[in-house]
Amino acid sequence: MLLNTTHTSKENKNLITDLVGKPFSFLQSVRMKGVGSKRMIIDEVSPNMASILNTIDDINYGNIELRPRGIIIHIIKGLKNFAWVIPYYQLVIYKVNGTSIHSNGKFIHFRNNKTFKENKSFFDKLLNEKVKYDEQFNFSPL
Repeated sequence: MLLNTTHTSKENKNLITDLVGKPFSFLQSVRMKGVGSKRMIIDEVSPNMASILNTIDDINYGNIELRPRGIIIHIIKGLKNFAWVIPYYQLVIYKVNGTSIHSNGKFIHFRNNKTFKENKSFFDKLLNEKVKYDEQFNFSPL
């Protein structure tokens, strides 16, 4: 779900909390050694998300925030902020010349450069959190 988060509103906050849970507490985030990625360069997005990118030849940046039941991708377009909220059960990650994150027919591709390589440990943490979430619903056949 794509939300305009330029101005804080209770509706957006409640919607985000319902989809991906409350933010990790300070102690939890310290134990996890951080719950946010460094900013990364956005290379490409799906056509239905093109409106949230800068139309001029500016570099588009995004970062990822971990939540207990999903992630939030924060994107800045000029003076506006957008948040793409993705629950873990809808999250698909491809590692092809950078990383491509897909959900509900939309995608965002982050460029493979120095800032992306600095986020390797964050992506490992993200995948571990997704696996932990998926294991809750793992029903093994008898």
